[in-house]
Amino acid sequence: MTPVIGFIGLGHMGGPMAANLVKAGHRVIGYDLVAGALADATATGVEAVGSAAEAAAGADVVITMLPAGRHLLALYQDQGVLSAARPDTLFIDCSTIDVADARAAHEAVVAAGHRALDAPVSGGVMGAEAATLTFMAGGGEREFAQAEPVLSAMGKKAVHCGPAGAGQAAKICNNMILGISMIAVSEAFVLGESLGLSHQALFEVASTASGQCWALSVNCPVPGPVPGSPANRDYRPGFAAPLMAKDLGLAANAIRAGGVDAPLGLNAAALYEAFARDAGADEDFSGIVRAIRERTARPADQNGTPV
Repeated sequence: MTPVIGFIGLGHMGGPMAANLVKAGHRVIGYDLVAGALADATATGVEAVGSAAEAAAGADVVITMLPAGRHLLALYQDQGVLSAARPDTLFIDCSTIDVADARAAHEAVVAAGHRALDAPVSGGVMGAEAATLTFMAGGGEREFAQAEPVLSAMGKKAVHCGPAGAGQAAKICNNMILGISMIAVSEAFVLGESLGLSHQALFEVASTASGQCWALSVNCPVPGPVPGSPANRDYRPGFAAPLMAKDLGLAANAIRAGGVDAPLGLNAAALYEAFARDAGADEDFSGIVRAIRERTARPADQNGTPV
């Protein structure tokens, strides 16, 4: 029997994910605080309800896609969602949150008589719309086995990474790689510009040589070489810079807490925090190439720091 899905959080990611569940034949009962998001989801076949507790009450599986760990914990602790759900409901959180918050959420779900899986995603809005997301799951094997058919309706791959919190750990490690890679690719293009190298020439070399990476071949930060990249639509997200800043901030917190020697991760977090706070607030994370270019064009002090 196809499980009924409660879906809480129907924004840029959650909305298309819920729509793909409807396309796969699931009954989806949805809720979002934003009326416009709820209306958009209703247009795709999601059944709108008036509260998060109502979304959970009739569901076999409850999926959450929320901005931060505090929102998830508040949902579980203060909004009656866990008490409204039927016993042994599977709660799948697809948000990207702190590992400690993910484990606390898992404990709250289990204490209420349910089961939990943290399953953050990679692939951005385009992946959510195309149902090509990758899910990184943390929790028990039984929970993952039950979740896998549901996740497959929204993505192309689901990996069981380990116990509670392991999915979030995998996500922040993956996005640290991505953030560092995008900065490296962007710096290389700006360096190439200063040396008189065309974007296309650098792309054709690096994309088939040892510089090849996702940040170059799929999300190229300069217009032209990859027609589908956000650079060709004035850096409209994609994967928004504030979300990258958030994820790198989570990685930086984990780096410091674990005493890990990871200067590139910390520097990437600082660069994206500044970019997202300023020019990149409404841009794709690949727009950081413009910030690098602007800093390059400014005069520098005696230490080489742009002024």
